[in-house]
Amino acid sequence: MLSDTFGDLLRTFRNQRGLSAREMSLALGQNVNYINLIENGKRLPSMQGFFSICEYMQISPAEFFSAGLSKSEIADRNLYESLTKLTTKQKQILVDFIKEFSDMH
Repeated sequence: MLSDTFGDLLRTFRNQRGLSAREMSLALGQNVNYINLIENGKRLPSMQGFFSICEYMQISPAEFFSAGLSKSEIADRNLYESLTKLTTKQKQILVDFIKEFSDMH
């Protein structure tokens, strides 16, 4: 479930920084149980709340969600993001290179 995964990631980052759920909730201007509710999968933050959490922990939203990925999944995501920035001509050159490289076996 998304709320459980999100909560697990939040707990991991919070623990890595040595923060208590209570102090983090209060620092974000929320009820003392705010972070506990998120970590226990009972609620999700709003988009603004999510951005505030990321800012407080000094991480980007992409870093937050990449934390639960394997190295292979991160590499796939990075490759995809890089490919989307290429022009059509650059993509074709890359495809031709991959075909040529594949035929070498």
